[in-house]
Amino acid sequence: MGRLAIFIALSLFSLADGAGLIGVNYGRIANNLPSATKVVSLLKSQGIDRIKLYDTESSVLKALSGSNIKLTVSLPNELLYSVAKRQSFADKWVNYNIVSYYPSTQIIAIAVGNEVFVDPHNTSLFLVTAMRNIHASLIKFKLNKLIKVSSPIALSALQSSYPSSAGSFKTQLVEPVIKPMLEFLRQTGSYLMVNAYPFFAYEGNADVISLDYALFRENPGVVDSGNGLRYFNLFDAQIDAVFAAMAALKYNDLKMVVTETGWPSKGDENETGAGEENAAAYNGNLVTKLLTGKSGTPLKPDADLEVYLFALFNENKKNGPTSERNYGLFYPSEEKVYDVPFTVEQVKEQSKSWKLKSKSSQIPVKGSRTGSKEGRSTSSGETWCVANEEYRKEKLQEALDFACGEGGADCRSIQPGSTCYDPNTLQAHASFAFNSYYQKRGRVMGTCYFGGAAYVVTQLPKFGKCEFPTGY
Repeated sequence: MGRLAIFIALSLFSLADGAGLIGVNYGRIANNLPSATKVVSLLKSQGIDRIKLYDTESSVLKALSGSNIKLTVSLPNELLYSVAKRQSFADKWVNYNIVSYYPSTQIIAIAVGNEVFVDPHNTSLFLVTAMRNIHASLIKFKLNKLIKVSSPIALSALQSSYPSSAGSFKTQLVEPVIKPMLEFLRQTGSYLMVNAYPFFAYEGNADVISLDYALFRENPGVVDSGNGLRYFNLFDAQIDAVFAAMAALKYNDLKMVVTETGWPSKGDENETGAGEENAAAYNGNLVTKLLTGKSGTPLKPDADLEVYLFALFNENKKNGPTSERNYGLFYPSEEKVYDVPFTVEQVKEQSKSWKLKSKSSQIPVKGSRTGSKEGRSTSSGETWCVANEEYRKEKLQEALDFACGEGGADCRSIQPGSTCYDPNTLQAHASFAFNSYYQKRGRVMGTCYFGGAAYVVTQLPKFGKCEFPTGY
C-alpha cells in the first residue's frame, strides 16, 4: 500500500497549546480477539493512553487496573429504563461497575447510552433522567467531580448540517431531550459526546464531496455561505455544525468530545471510498492535525478536541455491510491494519519516513512523470504549483493576471527578454506565476487552486531552460 500523505511541516511538530487528545474505542463484537491483558499491553506499547468501552466488562476493567490508561465506560441502552425509573438501581450499578474499580482503574467518564435517538426501542425519553440518576449516584460516592456523565449522539440528531453555520437539532428532539440534556451538561460541568463519520457523508455524496476534502488532504476548501469561514476538511465542518446547533439553543459555552470517528479499510462494492489507503489517510491526517496544535475548528479555533478513533480491532461478529467489520486499526492478531500514529513522537517519525508528500504524490500527475523530460524527481518532500492545461484559456489568463497583479507573484522572469519568457506559452507563464504565488505563501493548503486553474505536483517543473524556485 502507498504511504500516507502528511501535509504538516516538521517545524510544527510540538505538543503546543491547542493540541488535542487521541483515544480509541475498544469494541469487542468478535470471537477472535486477544485477552484483555494482552490488549492493555498493546495499548501501552502504542502509546494509547485513553480508551472507550461500550460496557463495563469486569475482565477489561481489572486488566486496566494500574495501567494509567484513562477510561470512558458505557451504560448500555437496554438499562436506561431501569436506571431512569429507580435511583436504587442506578446506585447499585455505579457501586458495582464504577466504585469497585476506581481509582486503580482510571474511569474518567460514563457514557449513558449510545446514539439513543436512533435506538429502535425508543428510549430517548428516559435518557436525561437516567443521566441525572447516574450523576446522583456519583455524588453519593463522592465521585461526581472526578467522573463526567454524558451521552454520545449521532449526527442524525441534526435537522440541518449544511452549511455548518445552519446546524440545528431536530425540532422534535429539542424540548423533550436536547435542551434538558445540554442544561444537565452545563450544570454538572460535563461535555457533549458526539459520534461523527465523514465517511458516511462522502459515501452518500461522492459526486459532490471531494475525497481530498474528506481525508484532510490538499484541497481548495469550501466556504460556508452563512458565516464566510473556509473549511478544508469535512470533519471540521461536521463538528462545527454541532457547535452551531448548540449555539442556536444558547449552549455555545459547552465543550465537546468526539467519542467516535473513523474510516473503514474494506467495504462492499457499493461502499464508495472504503479502503485501506483512505482509512490510513483519514485517521493518520486527523491524528496529525490534533497532535500538532491544530485541534480547533474554524468556528472554535481554540477548542482542544478529544477524539476517539473507531475502532481498536476489526470485529468479525458485527452485522451489516462489510465496512462494519473493518474499522479496526489492528487485526485480532495485534498486527496493524495500516500505519497510523498515536503520539507526537510517532507523528515525527512517520513524517520523516513518508517525506511529507501531498496527495498529488500518491497518483501519477500530468506533466510530472518520474524520469520524464518535463521534470526531475525530488526526494525532499517539496511541492510546486502548475497550471492545468485543460483549463479554458480565457480563465487561465484571468488567473495569471490575478497572480501577477493582486496576488503579488514575482512575474519579472516571464517578461519579454527575461530568463523564463521562453517557452512563450500561456501554460508555462501561468505555471511560473502560480508557483511563485504558492511558494511565497509557504505552500499553504488552498493556495494552489485559482478556481481550478492549477494543481500541486511533486516533480520539479521545467519549461525550456527555466527551473522553478522552491521557496522564498
